[in-house]
Amino acid sequence: MSSAHLFAPLKLGRYTLAHRVVMAPLTRMRSTGNTPTDLAVEYYSQRASSGGLIIAEASQVTPYGQGYPATPGVHSAEQIAGWKKITDAVHAKGGIIFLQLWHTGRISHPSFQPGGVQPVAPSAIAPAGKAFTPSFEMVPFETPRALDTGEIPAIIEAYREGARNALAAGFDGVELHGANGYLIEQFLHSKTNQRTDAYGGSVENRTRLLMEVMTALVEIWGADRVGVRLSPFGVVNDAGEADPIGLYSHVLARLATLNIAYVHLIESRNTDAGEVGAPLAISDLRPFWPGTLILAGGFIGPSADAAIRAGQGDAVAFGRHFIANPDLPHRLKLGAALNPYNRATFYGGSNVGYVDYPALETAQAAE
Repeated sequence: MSSAHLFAPLKLGRYTLAHRVVMAPLTRMRSTGNTPTDLAVEYYSQRASSGGLIIAEASQVTPYGQGYPATPGVHSAEQIAGWKKITDAVHAKGGIIFLQLWHTGRISHPSFQPGGVQPVAPSAIAPAGKAFTPSFEMVPFETPRALDTGEIPAIIEAYREGARNALAAGFDGVELHGANGYLIEQFLHSKTNQRTDAYGGSVENRTRLLMEVMTALVEIWGADRVGVRLSPFGVVNDAGEADPIGLYSHVLARLATLNIAYVHLIESRNTDAGEVGAPLAISDLRPFWPGTLILAGGFIGPSADAAIRAGQGDAVAFGRHFIANPDLPHRLKLGAALNPYNRATFYGGSNVGYVDYPALETAQAAE
């Protein structure tokens, strides 16, 4: 296969990437006490490549932002120390690593909340489906509590503090998780935001929290070390927007005023990309974003290279294939076969399906 475009250098904010194969932020639910473990150090070190970008897994900026078991946070001294081991290991291999900042909002359960209180959201609308509990049990979602207007500054401050802590932990930048039905996207979408104050109603108002949080992150890091992940056509976690083009064209225009390092767009897996007329971020929204664009969602080596060659994006983030192939950039450059992934080991557990996938040289030596 041709990989010339996928392996061309890329200026991304303050950094120059040696290639455009990005490791996507991947929730693995293997933290202890919400702190990354030494096993996570090995996991990220295995996947670091010189001049390559890793976006570390989503990490809650406050205990109230947790919605899944064994996910890491970035709000305590122990968590900062745990992440510092990881950033040191990635930097030792010449890699670049950003941290994704997270608040799950209504996609949580009282069993995660300090004091057992209800999760918060823009509006008191329960999601369809089931929530995790700390014991990995699945139970029906409960109706969240709508945030008062006066509480929103504390939410912004939690993100700001998470950004400060990521800096202390040695990361190279931060990415705001504004996708997949979590708190930021809950404010963006009319389906989940029925507020009548300055944070609801119009597209401008629904975009307000996103922009205030992004501004806070830029204050800590500088615009050239901040990115954001969005899922314009996604319906994960009972999300969905009636007018995604209208909303996200406005969002991208507002983000452009901040001159951030990149926008990271997820293609919806709930839409058949081959279907005529199916919405695609790479075609329907690319014209609205003048800056660096990372694409994600079902790409393989040839399709990633083709998307970059066509100008649909500047880099491509890989998830499942990076889980199963710690040396994914090397394999893609050679056009080598990929290890198959084991979906049953994605979430929770220990080393199996986490750090035991072989690199190419190891696999060849075993043959």
